[in-house]
Amino acid sequence: MEQLGLFAAPQRLFTCTPSKLGSYEDCPRLYRYSYIDRPAPPKGPPWAHNSLGASVHNALKNWYALDPERRTPGALPTLLKATWVREGYRDEEQEQKAYRRALDWLEAYVAGLDPADDPVGVERTVATRTETLALSGRVDRIDQRGGELVIVDYKTGRSELSEDDARGSRALALYAIAASRVFRKECRRVELHHLPTGRVAAHEHTEESLGRHLRRAEQTAADIVEAEAVMAAGGAADEAFPAVASGRCRWCDYRSVCPVGRSTDPAEPWAAVD
Repeated sequence: MEQLGLFAAPQRLFTCTPSKLGSYEDCPRLYRYSYIDRPAPPKGPPWAHNSLGASVHNALKNWYALDPERRTPGALPTLLKATWVREGYRDEEQEQKAYRRALDWLEAYVAGLDPADDPVGVERTVATRTETLALSGRVDRIDQRGGELVIVDYKTGRSELSEDDARGSRALALYAIAASRVFRKECRRVELHHLPTGRVAAHEHTEESLGRHLRRAEQTAADIVEAEAVMAAGGAADEAFPAVASGRCRWCDYRSVCPVGRSTDPAEPWAAVD
């Protein structure tokens, strides 16, 4: 019976989100600080651009929670005030400018939406499994168009986005795979909606391109498991999870505790919204 493998333990799946995988690919040391070290190292101060993004995302989520007849641009000031996150700004003047800017983005954006359209999901968690992964993630919006699903991701950063950004986004591809399995509908199209400019960067995936993203995610997970095994066996943590120096270091939550990060000039918490 043992030869037949009847009592063999099932393979343990690696539980992850796209952001968890992405943090390792950006910097293994960041991954270790975020997901392995306990207690986790102290983070730096909150970032104003994260506060701005969260405020806009939550306002849009609550806009869709309204009855269709109340989904108007006029509802947005109240919604944005209710969801506004105040952390990270330099002072009240900068915060007020950011609020007005965010309200302008939202009003222009919803003016182009049909209030009667109800998405399949808003801030919806989707999940799926492969032979090695237990993958989940929260999607900003899932639309249904012509019998197919579309993944929509809101962006509030200063940089404009292109079709290359949509095509190369691992998170969007994994969301599409998971959404198609959850809802049992085809999902190939992914879109980045850049609220500051009102532009949409989109890509139509194929089965092959989605498969490539999934295989790369599985490889990243395998690399993480291998690094964790090295550390568990007594290997040096900093060698198992090396730091990767890049322009991201000055924006890293753990810059102050990372020797590589400390060698860079820190970004001010409010700099990205100026």
